[in-house]
Amino acid sequence: MPATPFSPSSFFILQPRFNSYLHPLFRSLSSSSPLSLNAVNNFSTFALHSSLSPPSDTDSPSSATGPGARSGALSPGPAPSSGVVQKIDVNPPKGTRDFPPEDMRLRNWLFNNFREVSRLYGFEEVDFPVLENEALFTRKAGEEIKDQLYCFEDQGKRRVALRPELTPSLARLVIQKGKSVSLPLKWFTVGQCWRYERMTRGRRREHYQWNMDIIGVPGVMAEAELIASIVTLFKRIGITESDVGFKVSSRKVLQGVLKCYSIPENLFGRVCVIIDKIEKIPIDEIKKELKVAGVSEEAVQELLQVLSIKSLAELEERLGSHGEAVADLKQLFLLAEKFGYSKWLQFDASVVRGLAYYTGIVFEGFDRERKLRAICGGGRYDHLFSTFGADDIAACGFGFGDAVIVELLKEKGLIPELSLQIDNIVCALDEDLQAAAAMVASLLREKGQNVDLVLENKPLKWVFKRAARTNAQRLVLVGSSEWQRGMVGVKILSTGEQYTVKLDDLK
Repeated sequence: MPATPFSPSSFFILQPRFNSYLHPLFRSLSSSSPLSLNAVNNFSTFALHSSLSPPSDTDSPSSATGPGARSGALSPGPAPSSGVVQKIDVNPPKGTRDFPPEDMRLRNWLFNNFREVSRLYGFEEVDFPVLENEALFTRKAGEEIKDQLYCFEDQGKRRVALRPELTPSLARLVIQKGKSVSLPLKWFTVGQCWRYERMTRGRRREHYQWNMDIIGVPGVMAEAELIASIVTLFKRIGITESDVGFKVSSRKVLQGVLKCYSIPENLFGRVCVIIDKIEKIPIDEIKKELKVAGVSEEAVQELLQVLSIKSLAELEERLGSHGEAVADLKQLFLLAEKFGYSKWLQFDASVVRGLAYYTGIVFEGFDRERKLRAICGGGRYDHLFSTFGADDIAACGFGFGDAVIVELLKEKGLIPELSLQIDNIVCALDEDLQAAAAMVASLLREKGQNVDLVLENKPLKWVFKRAARTNAQRLVLVGSSEWQRGMVGVKILSTGEQYTVKLDDLK
């Protein structure tokens, strides 16, 4: 049955009945652009055509009484025997976050971009427990992680920890799967991490992290692919090469210098943690910590001179062109030209990353205005698997936190408009038609449309306001006269078009 225009014949009959309702409705909505006075005037014909009970004067339902009745307000729980109700702190623990709907929309938008980029590069999604064995992180993570673990003994007397990062869990899963998976693996995850650390802008004790890892590829092509994926993400969300860049170096540069001065290999991880602070604390503090760690005065001076190098050509002149570090870096910069992101890269010998398990090329994303901490970072970790008792496997990856990138998007005015979008508001115009409205809502949901079903007997003023708040596309009203004919009323809220349509034809 085709859609039928509304007949205004009943408007004049019912007009006196609705004057008391429509006048305040006009006053409250006349300044609202989506639901203007004209929209309400146009809609009145449709609304009044249906046989309606008089609307309530309030937006709240009548007070309920009797067994099983429940009011719309929250009732306080039973008071303690002392008669004093102690209030709880409604703020989340320090360093953690709530995600109300508007923040959740932003988080979902960002995570969807993480997942879409990973898909474009052929990666498969994995995940791991938030709670892991403590030894997984203390075995080879370095002092930075050890001091920041949320760890405890569970009721089974096992030492466990909330994961501070994702790479050790990835390595555990790869070892667990063994020969049932074929290399190379290209896996990604978006997971929650916990670190007890000093909070700064973009640094929290709880955050989410996007990781991409390539397992089983020893060549620099793997690192080049990973950086390319991050550049793709930046471009998708509006970040350009003038906004951010990547500082690139190799752990092998540092290893070479320490080897020249016979620094024991077991000090390498500790030295890396100290060097990673080079832009965070005064240089005199860096020197002091290196000496305390057991690095000689001569080695400290040489080390700091090498770490000040910002040119790959200068590094090659100092270390020679045949070393692994220089060869790897030259290959990476050549591949960056082929991928098309060479302008995003710059060599910086001071980049070592704080985690002890990195073994080769390391990189860090930074904002060029230097207002924020590192946006992301990663590198090669070829020897991580052997620290867990397995054979070594060539591997590299990166971590990209959610907090810093959101700060950068705010800084650049790039936070997208992510308002709630509702396809339909379905409302019964008579309390006796609530079940019929539920049937209409179910029909639309089965067709893949989202529906905000008005669950109580609400006046039209309230329904219009809700439509404005939810950016609803259309209003579907179930009135008694239409329903008796197997039809419902529809109003397209963006254009004001209104019609009745047979229920079977409602799309």
